[in-house]
Amino acid sequence: MIRFACVRGAALVGAAALVPALTSAQPSRPDADPRIEALVASVSQERLQATVIKLASFGTRSTLSDTVSTTRGIGAARRWIFDEFRRMSPKLQVAFDRHLLAPQGRITREVELVNVVAILPGKTDRRVYITGHYDTVNPRGNAPNNPGAGAGARTGGDAQMRPEMDHNADAPGANDDGSGTALTMELARVFATSGLTFDATLVFVTWAGEEQGLIGAMAHAQLLAAAKIPVTANFNNDIVGSSLGGNGIIDAESVRIYSLGPEDSPHRSLARYIARVAGTYVPSHTIRLMAREDRFGRGSDHSSFTAFDFPAVVFREANENYQRQHNAEDKPEGMDFRYLAQNARVNAAAAGSIALAPAAPGISTPGGTAPMISRGSGYDAALQWTRSAGAVGYRVYWRNAWSNDWERSRLVGDTTRLLLPNVSIDDYVFGVAAVNAEGHESLINAYVSPNRRMSPVVRRP
Repeated sequence: MIRFACVRGAALVGAAALVPALTSAQPSRPDADPRIEALVASVSQERLQATVIKLASFGTRSTLSDTVSTTRGIGAARRWIFDEFRRMSPKLQVAFDRHLLAPQGRITREVELVNVVAILPGKTDRRVYITGHYDTVNPRGNAPNNPGAGAGARTGGDAQMRPEMDHNADAPGANDDGSGTALTMELARVFATSGLTFDATLVFVTWAGEEQGLIGAMAHAQLLAAAKIPVTANFNNDIVGSSLGGNGIIDAESVRIYSLGPEDSPHRSLARYIARVAGTYVPSHTIRLMAREDRFGRGSDHSSFTAFDFPAVVFREANENYQRQHNAEDKPEGMDFRYLAQNARVNAAAAGSIALAPAAPGISTPGGTAPMISRGSGYDAALQWTRSAGAVGYRVYWRNAWSNDWERSRLVGDTTRLLLPNVSIDDYVFGVAAVNAEGHESLINAYVSPNRRMSPVVRRP
């Protein structure tokens, strides 16, 4: 629930004037929802640690590793994850998301790739994803000194492309990405046992095939796009469990969130939303917003969602240790589970807030051909938007065109238009969010000025 008294010093209309009191319970902060506070408080550091230890105990979870053993390899790991999801709550709809793949790239033989999915149905079919990849990799066999910056590091070429690679070599993957997998599983438990009914359907997925090129997430996202399933957000978590970097620097107080541009992309809107919500519910944890899709030259499964314009971000720990990635040394003892729990709480607060909120209002003409914004009489900002189911009001945001975060806003009632006299659409960027009766806001949809298309000049011969 985003209920600001001000944004960078600009006076706003309080949401409390528009909506009734939430419950008889008093939140610890005036702008907090007790239900979100309860979700955040339910995150268990002990359960996160136990899950990571169990995942690492499978020895390897490489996509091409053993699928028959009951104690080692990706088959044993995915069956355990499936059973854990099933044990959490009967409200979770648990399934294997199976994809039979032909040899391609780092997939050097035919393989059945299996994501594990747990769905918590909401009032609507729009989806909020919380994800992490459960597969691991160790391109250099049991060698402990691989810096982990890439699958082919120090081997000359891509080791995963070589048929002699040992996919059953030790690759415990405690942090990469047992941390994101444990976080995903823990939040499935927290949300499913919360007693809350969310507006959005929450989907918790542990991906396979990430280390071979984001294949499991891509196969899933392709199906979402083909079926035209609405996706409000993807919270992807990849390497989020250690506070001690390989350079000896400790940072247990912040987390990086990467998001694909440009400035007003849905991915950046999601990142800003997370930062604001975290400031309310996990104020001790600093959110470091990163203006790029991911770390330099590297990637993760959220890119499979951005490829189809589904809003997506990736959480990354503040300071990585490359000596404990893509090798046999990525073990639980290299992690900080208090830090992992803090990152889980940020996910819980933001995902819960979005899932309780209505969908964002539409801001384009039918077919998405143009933003519904004009100059009014010539010097005003005349904004229009479409109604969002469940909304009782809307909040309009604006900022200077050179700024990258919202500076002012105005809460309006159950209307689909607003006129701001003498506020030039040439000088400001505008956006609008939907607000429900409990004060929860959707993501902000921004009115983006289309780029001018130039025609080539035709010269006489």
